[in-house]
Amino acid sequence: MNPLSLYDLNALARRSLEQCLPDAYWVQAELSEVHVHPATGHCYVEFVQKDPRSNNLVAKARGAIWSNVFHMLRPYFEESTGQAFTAGIKVLVQVTVSFHELYGYSLTVQDIDPTYTLGDMARRRREILAQLEEEGVLTLNKELPMPVLPQRIAVISSPSAAGYGDFCHQLEHNPHGYYFHVELFPSIMQGERTEASMLAALDRINRRAEDFDVVVIIRGGGATSDLSCFDTYLLAAACAQFPLPILTGIGHERDDTVLDSVAHTRVKTPTAAAEYLTTCMDEAAARLQQLGEHIYNGISARLQRERTRLQLCRQRIPASSIRYLSQARLQLAEARKDLHRAADAHLIRQHHRLELLQQRVTDASPAKQLARGYSITLKNGRAVKDASTLQPGDVLTTRVHKGEIQSIVKPEN
Repeated sequence: MNPLSLYDLNALARRSLEQCLPDAYWVQAELSEVHVHPATGHCYVEFVQKDPRSNNLVAKARGAIWSNVFHMLRPYFEESTGQAFTAGIKVLVQVTVSFHELYGYSLTVQDIDPTYTLGDMARRRREILAQLEEEGVLTLNKELPMPVLPQRIAVISSPSAAGYGDFCHQLEHNPHGYYFHVELFPSIMQGERTEASMLAALDRINRRAEDFDVVVIIRGGGATSDLSCFDTYLLAAACAQFPLPILTGIGHERDDTVLDSVAHTRVKTPTAAAEYLTTCMDEAAARLQQLGEHIYNGISARLQRERTRLQLCRQRIPASSIRYLSQARLQLAEARKDLHRAADAHLIRQHHRLELLQQRVTDASPAKQLARGYSITLKNGRAVKDASTLQPGDVLTTRVHKGEIQSIVKPEN
């Protein structure tokens, strides 16, 4: 038996791979690690493939992009895709297979096809948007009414971003001197920590939602390759369901990000975001001006109608006064006649009533009773009403219709 050294075995493996796989091959894979050596400029990556159902790794390989190739491929890829060449993306690369006695199996990248990554990115955006639509939240933020006067603005941006300064400058120096209150909620706007940082900023704003009219997310000044951080489900879902209108101005000309798609309004740059808010104020001012003119014209027309009406009334006053006075005199004369008639009728009724009373008094008088045959017996000038009150010897006077009769009371036998 002639045993092989490890080096000899690895050399045999290298020669075998070079003979079996002599060409360059296009390979689809996901980048799980990307590391650029600061001294040499070489890029070392790790390619992986995952099971689509379980997401478990089914294949893995080391790869290298030598500096002379990497310096050309990286700008080409990022400019074409707007996506940073970083871990977590899917790529289609042309590789050659190599085996080194010391470092083992590896793939050397010769070329890259950006269209494959673009397709995967577009597919990922479509999947996120489809999920949001299925959940019924895709257009919620777009359906919120934009405030008539969006003056209280919560801004999510990096404090040092040039775009944030441009935004504030544009608002502060708007041509009509509108007042805007701007409050910054700092956030990381590029890199892997962007999603978590922006979600935290949104949460802080949501706790004070009553203090603001609109949320503005601005970036500006960054590379287009950093836009992939705005294509995440959690960030899109949070913005879609946010209770305030969200305005995005993250400074890019290519297709909208997922964040742009769910926001209330999307503009290209931070300056354009400030112009949009100023335009909203212009529209409100124009509507207010129209209302003011409408009120002024309405009041002027009403005053003119009232002046005309007053003039007509003024012209009618003399004739109306004479007519009213004549009618009043006539009514007064009629009232006087009615009063006289009523007084006369009342006097006649009262005179007749007095006559009746006088007749009753006369009929009830003693003289009238005496004339009818009645008499009155008096004792000491007083009428005798009870015979038992008389005593023998009492002198009585009996008055008849004509004359008086004197008598003395005698004792009983």
